[in-house]
Amino acid sequence: MSVRADPFVAGVGMTAFGIAPEATVRSLAEHAVAAALADAGLTPESVDLVVFANAAGGLYDGQEMIRGEVALRGTALAGTALVNVENACASASSALAVGCMAIRSGSARVVLVVGAEKLAQPARERTFAMLGGAVDLGDHPTIQRGLRRHVLGGLDDADAADGVEDDTVVASPFMAMYAERTRRYQERSGATDRDLAAVSVKNRAHGAANPLAQFRRPVDLDEVLASRPIADPLRLLMCSPIADGAAAVVLTAVPGSQWPAVAVRACEIRTGTGTDGAGPVAVAAAAAYDVAGVDPTEIDVVEVHDAAASAELWVVEELGLTDDGVRWHSEGATRIGGRQPVNPSGGLLARGHPIGATGAAQIVELVTQLRGAAGGRQVDGARLALAENGGGILDGREAVAVVTVLEGVR
Repeated sequence: MSVRADPFVAGVGMTAFGIAPEATVRSLAEHAVAAALADAGLTPESVDLVVFANAAGGLYDGQEMIRGEVALRGTALAGTALVNVENACASASSALAVGCMAIRSGSARVVLVVGAEKLAQPARERTFAMLGGAVDLGDHPTIQRGLRRHVLGGLDDADAADGVEDDTVVASPFMAMYAERTRRYQERSGATDRDLAAVSVKNRAHGAANPLAQFRRPVDLDEVLASRPIADPLRLLMCSPIADGAAAVVLTAVPGSQWPAVAVRACEIRTGTGTDGAGPVAVAAAAAYDVAGVDPTEIDVVEVHDAAASAELWVVEELGLTDDGVRWHSEGATRIGGRQPVNPSGGLLARGHPIGATGAAQIVELVTQLRGAAGGRQVDGARLALAENGGGILDGREAVAVVTVLEGVR
């Protein structure tokens, strides 16, 4: 009977996240890859497989099908086996899962996982329209019309025949959906707008200690609550920003020699199950705990997909960390120094959210924590870490979720 061999994270690297007008997917990816390989003490020639994640490149600039090959063609990785992965905002964590499968199967000994995304552009409505593609467009004709107009070059003849005018206004369709789910969560949990704002305050405070975060200025409750309304009850400072960036992770079959070892104990993907039963986050988490052989209470540090501040409150519940996200937060459990710090990187709210890179950035942060190298945002004694990365929306929940459990091996 074969023994399952967990992959190890030998190296990590990422760019600063934020608005980078001169950057391209290629330049961002090259930066993150070089940093990760240097961190692992490996050369490009050591890599058996590259798994490249990008979510919106085809809509951003038309580059489809061979995005990774194009992004890395100018590096010494050209000619290496490469697989492209696109899975909405969970693209990079899905790429990590593919890399783990390759290591566990014995088909590769060194895998380079890369997530890179370019989202910022002068016409912000175009970015919002692109992001709207991560829903079932058949259920959302208004989002589909916005995508046609702002990205694909105009409305089609069928729309014209139906009397649809070419004046589709696109805000953020995802924030509207998050707002709807937030209102339902508030009704169920009693969470107030101040509870939502407190998550933003906490994550911005964490992000202030992260030199790669998009936002490094702390904010207070009053500032969050006074920021511009986006979709009731969400306000601007409760929503993750548009960002450019890249992150990379080197997986190996044996521990690296440059840093304390970090093992990937589980990396589980699940897709949406509709409105009934447990959602994909809870299902993926249960599977990850089972594979890793750990209990939620044993997790020391967590990174979650806080695309909106409210999401952090319900995700910690779905992960089984608590049955009351509002209380868990108000008691200080999720702050650095608390029982289970959540988003010490600043999360999507402060670190930023270049969607195809986010899942890899979560792993960069958690590996840094498990190495004890996070400086002013270090979680003392961290040994077990968990990342939750969601993507798309179906039936009011994530279309896909990936939950990863990492362990620092002393």
